[in-house]
Formats: sequence, structure tokens, C-alpha cells
Amino acid sequence: MLDIQKIRADFPILAQKVNGKPLVYFDNGATSQKPQVVLDAITKYYKEINANIHRGVHTLSQLATDAYEEARRKIQNHIHAQFAHEVIFTSGTTHSINAVANGFASILKAGDEVLVSALEHHSNIVPWQMLCERTGATLKVIPMNEQGELILSEYDSLLSEKTKMVAVNHISNALGTINPIEYMIEKAHQVGAAILIDGAQATPHLKPDVIALDCDFYVFSGHKICGPTGVGILYGKEEWLQKLPPYQGGGEMIATVSFEKTTYADLPHKFEAGTPNIEAGIVLGTAIDYLNGIGFQNIATYEQRLLEYATAKLLEIEGLKIYGTAKEKTSVISFNLEGIHPYDVGTIIDKLGIAVRTGHHCAQPIMDFYKIPGTIRASFAFYNTTDEIDIFVEALKKAQKMLL
Repeated sequence: MLDIQKIRADFPILAQKVNGKPLVYFDNGATSQKPQVVLDAITKYYKEINANIHRGVHTLSQLATDAYEEARRKIQNHIHAQFAHEVIFTSGTTHSINAVANGFASILKAGDEVLVSALEHHSNIVPWQMLCERTGATLKVIPMNEQGELILSEYDSLLSEKTKMVAVNHISNALGTINPIEYMIEKAHQVGAAILIDGAQATPHLKPDVIALDCDFYVFSGHKICGPTGVGILYGKEEWLQKLPPYQGGGEMIATVSFEKTTYADLPHKFEAGTPNIEAGIVLGTAIDYLNGIGFQNIATYEQRLLEYATAKLLEIEGLKIYGTAKEKTSVISFNLEGIHPYDVGTIIDKLGIAVRTGHHCAQPIMDFYKIPGTIRASFAFYNTTDEIDIFVEALKKAQKMLL
């Protein structure tokens, strides 16, 4: 059992008041809060070893380089990658997906197909649309059902020898659906397609094992796993990273440069042009250490309890409808109150100190499927409590009375 009060004490922001009320932070799907150990690590970097990396012979540069590469190894071990050079630092999930999509422009041709799912965040739709426009490939969509689950029989039918890439999220940011990616990876490989897994919403709740999954690419963001903003990870199998051209050109990613020809550096540096977000990369390692100290199985068990408790409490409210009722889902609840716009509810409960997300959650196709403008989304983390859920439910009732 987790000592929730001790954990909450690690997060200074949770002690503050918003609009005169104790903060209830249920917008973890957008970004997580940061424990004191992460805040201290940010300060420590800038106070003690701030320097550019990989380029200097002086002591600070060497210390910063060592800390940055140690963070890479931590991430390698965390996701169980075979090699550290398969771990590429990026600015976030969006950057990671765009790097892969850009690389596939040198592989795809007219008539090839890219599959995405109906559950995707815009960041896992738009780059593939842009890729298809550039190459003449066709984008196809794996449909979903009313429960917010992918229709796997349709996925099987869409796969063919024309399929060159499948891009699917591990967990839906809008609905919390956990997709059967093991099955999807196996099926994609049977037709010779590569597969990219968007793990932005999954990594706060579980530890991906990229070798066991056998995915070709796995991407995620640091700020959703208690780390800083502006840093993310692109994991790619070595053979794919060797095959793809670099996404950006500049310093660090080169072996030699002349006005006649440039040759590229070895992995991982081929994909890490320019000065990186050094502090954030180092501190992402600190955040991962913190979460592993709590234990991802402990986190998953506790968050499942929060999900079940909140679902039962919310369904007691007359006129409340939950969108996304998949058998396998994580601690996200998207819902609406009948006759009330989600934005209005979010605005009122903010006055009561409660932070939720309202709108389409960068997943407009999902909202179009349900024929709604958006939802109220409550996304829970391991530092939330059932007492906070009770406060949330009472605030919703109050908002409902005010708005109807």
C-alpha cells in the first residue's frame, strides 16, 4: 500500500490554494506535477554543472555530459531497450513522431499505406497526413466502437502488403482506453509493416518493455511522468534508426562537414542536432528514478482503485454520461452533464479549486464519432485521493444546479 500523504508531501504545488480552495488537480493527462526531488535536480544542474555537452574538454562540460548520458542509460534500462543508442532525446512526443514520419518520406511511395487509429491524439494523425501528402501514400483509419475500443477485425482487414507503417497510441488520452498493442504489433509485423507506439499517456501508469513488445518505435514525453517540459524520448530499433535519415541538420549530428558533402554521426547523435535541453534530459532520469522508487505496479493498483471509485461516484449524478467504457482502461474519465457545455462546467469548478480538462483534448475525431463538442476529462495520478474525488463530485453537483 502506498503512503499517499507522504507522497503528496513530495509535491509542493498540491499544498497550495486556488481561488481560496485547496487545489484538486485532476488534469494529469495534460501534464503531471513535479516532486521536490525533480525541482531540486533542476536547480542543482544550473548551480553546479551548467555547460554544453559532448564538445568541451573542461570539467563542467565533462560532468554535464556524464550526467546526460547516465540519464540516457536510465531510460534505456527503464524501457528495457537493448542499446543506449536506441534512446534518442527529443523535445517531446510530437517531436519524436515527426522525426519518424519525416524519415519515412524517404521510404514511402505512391500506393503505400499508413494506418492510424480513430483514438489518436492529433500529434499521431497530422504528421502522417503530412507524410502521405508528400509521398502519395494513403492514410487509413482503424475504426472504434461505442465503448471506445478499436475494432480489431477491421484492423486485420486493413492490413496488407501495402501497409508500411502503423501508428497507434498505447493509451488514449481522451478516453483512457488501453489498446491491445501486443496483438497490433504482431499483426503489423506479419505483413512487413513497421509500428510506432505513442506512449505519452501510458508511461505515467506502466513500464513499457520495448523488447517484449517488439515495437519498432516507442515515443513519450517527460512532463507527463513527473519530469520537466521540453524533453521526450524516441526509442527506435537500431536497424530502423540506421535506415532513417536525420530529422534536422546542424551541430552534433555530423561526422564530417565540407561544402561538397556531409556525413552523419553514429547513433544516437544522428538524431540530436544542436544543443539539447540538457537540464531536462538529466532531470528526466531523476523523475524516472522517483517513479521506480514508488513502483509502477503500486501505482497501477492504486490508480485502478481511484478509477473504480470515481466511476461509481460520478454515475450517481443524474444526467451524467461517461464516454469511453472499454474493458481495459486507465485512470481517465471523460464525461458530460446532459444539457450543459463542458467548458461551462470546467469554469465553475475551477472557482472551487478543481483543475480538469475540457474540450476535444486534441482528439477531434473521437468527439466527431460521439457527435459532441468535447468532454470534461478527469485524469487521476498516484498522488490523488478518494477525498478529492468526493470534493469533485460535490462540485459537479453544484455546477449542475447552477447551469440547468
